[in-house]
Amino acid sequence: MGDVGVTTAVEITERLRDEAAKGKIKDANEIRQKIKEIVAEMLDGGEDMGLITVPSIILVIGVNGVGKTTTIGKMAAMYKAQGKKVILGAADTFRAAAIDQLQIWADRSGVDIIKHKEGADPAAVVFDTINAAKARDNEIIIIDTAGRLQIDTEMMAELLLLDRMFHPDEKLLVIDAMVGQEAVSVAENFNAQLEITGIILTKLDGDSRGGSALSVVYCTQKPIKLVGMGEKISALEDFYPDRMASRILGMGDIVSLVEKAQENFDVEHAKELERKMR
Repeated sequence: MGDVGVTTAVEITERLRDEAAKGKIKDANEIRQKIKEIVAEMLDGGEDMGLITVPSIILVIGVNGVGKTTTIGKMAAMYKAQGKKVILGAADTFRAAAIDQLQIWADRSGVDIIKHKEGADPAAVVFDTINAAKARDNEIIIIDTAGRLQIDTEMMAELLLLDRMFHPDEKLLVIDAMVGQEAVSVAENFNAQLEITGIILTKLDGDSRGGSALSVVYCTQKPIKLVGMGEKISALEDFYPDRMASRILGMGDIVSLVEKAQENFDVEHAKELERKMR
């Protein structure tokens, strides 16, 4: 019901059986909590869950329509808020208006961008972006790439070329949480061909429980590093395994809701409302 794949569900069940056999589960009421612990443990990427330190080159990849360009804009804003100098490279030179879209996000985030004409060589864009970053002392280089199917050998070859030429520190695969188990096939193929370093899960503000996230992590053994929770520029969050485990199991993510409420809570406004009520 949480959209966890069969292979992963079987693994969870086997682990649960092992725990029960050891006598660690004596009551049926303990099963749900134990499942949550197992799921959280499977989602935990350890130290690899965080993004690497600066300076770094981040290559953002994925299939069409998963929200790569939007995610890059949010990442740029996130890094800038941390006091880092960011530059974007518009290496998606094939999709109509992709460069314009990235320019809009660069303007919103207040960061630099390097772009060429539509149809230009993506490698040339990356080369110029890296050189510009060195000249301007940019700490973070984020490269947007064209959306491609994992079975498109010509387009995948382009990514392999960028990888070998520029040796990015991060190769982040953007996955749409709404596509279910198809995400597993996408992630496995991209990882097999490119050896990704991590995953960004988008569109978690929808009605998906995100069970595909668990299957993707289990099958690729790569950590989820960030999650997209909406269209706003601030709607990009760190990934917390225990919270995702609660969501997958239908327990809800109360902690994130509380944090969001605290972020939007205006103390002075609340006092004024209280005064008016009195």
